[in-house]
Amino acid sequence: MTIDSEVVAALADRTLGPEHKALPPSAWGRTAREFLAGAPRLTDLSTPVLTLDESAIANNLAVMANWTRAAGVALAPHGKTTMAPQLWARQLAAGSWGITLATPWQAQVARAFGVGRILLANALVDPVGLRWVAAEQARDAEFEFLSWVDSVETVAWMDEHLREAPGPRLRVLVELGGPHGRTGARTVDRAVEVARAVAASARLELAGVAGYEGALGHDRGSRALDAIGHYLDEMARLHRELAGMFAAEQAILTAGGSSYPDLVLDRLAGLEGAQVILRSGAYLIHDDGFYAGISPLAGSLRSAMHGWARAVSRPEPELALLDAGKRDLPFDEGLPVPQIIAGPQAGRLDSAAVVSALNDQHTFLRAPGAVAVGSVVRLGLSHPCTAFDKWRLIPVLDDAAAADPRVVDLVHTFF
Repeated sequence: MTIDSEVVAALADRTLGPEHKALPPSAWGRTAREFLAGAPRLTDLSTPVLTLDESAIANNLAVMANWTRAAGVALAPHGKTTMAPQLWARQLAAGSWGITLATPWQAQVARAFGVGRILLANALVDPVGLRWVAAEQARDAEFEFLSWVDSVETVAWMDEHLREAPGPRLRVLVELGGPHGRTGARTVDRAVEVARAVAASARLELAGVAGYEGALGHDRGSRALDAIGHYLDEMARLHRELAGMFAAEQAILTAGGSSYPDLVLDRLAGLEGAQVILRSGAYLIHDDGFYAGISPLAGSLRSAMHGWARAVSRPEPELALLDAGKRDLPFDEGLPVPQIIAGPQAGRLDSAAVVSALNDQHTFLRAPGAVAVGSVVRLGLSHPCTAFDKWRLIPVLDDAAAADPRVVDLVHTFF
């Protein structure tokens, strides 16, 4: 699938400025390309800083591409994880079927960078978004866009707002939900009603079945796995119930976040008449927290993100305050984990070292022994989705384990 490589490459010619956290003032007024030509190092950046690890990204791309290929399923990684066209381009180059997104605006960002196939993992009921998609499909016959529907009311709303729109019918997937889950028709029977409404609509076309199992569990305990297994079996039943109603002989059947993609393969892969598409997004960056504990690929994936924060105060013998906080690092799926002291005082932290709290701009590091004022601590992080949205530009290091890693790229985000 396509992305406009020239538009993505042009990001290197954007001018750097004070809006780009952690870059030194000497970089302001220069392009990203010019800054990188000077072979900057991690020590040339200010703290706090979030970085990516190039070697880990390359590893994770290969792991997921090989895994999905061997399973005979497609991958449309969720682009909202990074909102970074440079990374989307690499995922597409590695064989991804398309890019998944969550909102019309996110889809518009992807389209601005030439993404040729977009799966919107949501119902598209925003009138502005509906008109935009219709016009874009009328303008470019090669552009593929799919949205979800989960109620008869949604079908009627979309039909009404697309009535005068140009272009082909909008392809939609009927979304099946689960008890106490997120969106989605709550029963197979209700989902069948939605599919019939799509079949009778003037502006929509039934392309398949969609769902999200990740809303039904948050761990790998038996209760969560049983609930998710039952839900995926119901998705398979819905796919079979709708046989003959799909616009194409091969219907799309999509599920699979980054927590339970193995269960999706066990329950859905190989179903007759189904093109199974996973939507895992966090795999590319992975983490040292939530996904490290729940992903079935945790043994092969590596965390590609780290926080680097400097000790600015030692008000108590075993307490150091670091200069990163909630404005800089993710905290919703677990606090940062102290890993090493970097730079001239390089070394391992005591195994008892722990981050006990984050304020807006401070990290409370409780560690036996000295963490001297001025020392830089590398932090393992949890949940890439809430890490990227705090940074407009993220430096990429050649190797985060090196004594003073080289900055080899700058990744632009669009949040």
